[in-house]
Amino acid sequence: MIIETEAENEAAIILAESLEHRQRTPEEDALLELLIILIEKFEESSYLIPNVEPSRMLLHLMEARNMKQAELVGVIGSRGAVSEIVNGKRFSDGEATPTISKAQAKALGQLFHVSPSLFI
Repeated sequence: MIIETEAENEAAIILAESLEHRQRTPEEDALLELLIILIEKFEESSYLIPNVEPSRMLLHLMEARNMKQAELVGVIGSRGAVSEIVNGKRFSDGEATPTISKAQAKALGQLFHVSPSLFI
């Protein structure tokens, strides 16, 4: 199975989201992993994403899903951490752009069904 069209991608996303929010059999776990790989492959080849600050990418994805900052607390950590990241105020030593940890990037990638590299 290869995702070749936007309609197929949307159908795969709907199926993946339904699988994520329930108890799964081992076969369904394998199907979910495969769907995520296929979705990522399709989206990486179909959508050219400009090099944007991670916080701006996060804001874009949140707006596309009508998400509030409070919904990210369980994914990123505390309300303060979410606020700092979303508002571009969290910096590593010597960094000029806001930072998101690798663990947070991985969790956000899973939540939004995108590559974690978008947040690093």
